[in-house]
Amino acid sequence: MVKYSSIDLNAVFSALSDPTRRAIVERLAKGRSSVSELARPFKISLPAISKHLRILEEAGLLIRTKTGRVHYLRLNSTPLRNAIRWIERYRQFWENRFDVLDAYLKNNRKTRGTE
Repeated sequence: MVKYSSIDLNAVFSALSDPTRRAIVERLAKGRSSVSELARPFKISLPAISKHLRILEEAGLLIRTKTGRVHYLRLNSTPLRNAIRWIERYRQFWENRFDVLDAYLKNNRKTRGTE
């Protein structure tokens, strides 16, 4: 069984809970971007964007590099992969439970003669 730090998962899920941050992640999934390029489509201030970026960085979702005075960001997919693996475990669990429920209901119909 794979072990995930609940602190890391909490940070990732918390960071992704905001639509602006999810939009930033979607944009960075297409490639590296400067902070000003990332901020352009949003109707919020640059300091507000910086707060969102800081939360994403603290969750480990962003990697920042600096060239001169320009800060570039790229997506770090490792925390997302870890979150996906964690979710996948529970998806499989629930699919198995639904299969058991389906078999039970089919069997129950047969024994009652309602099929």
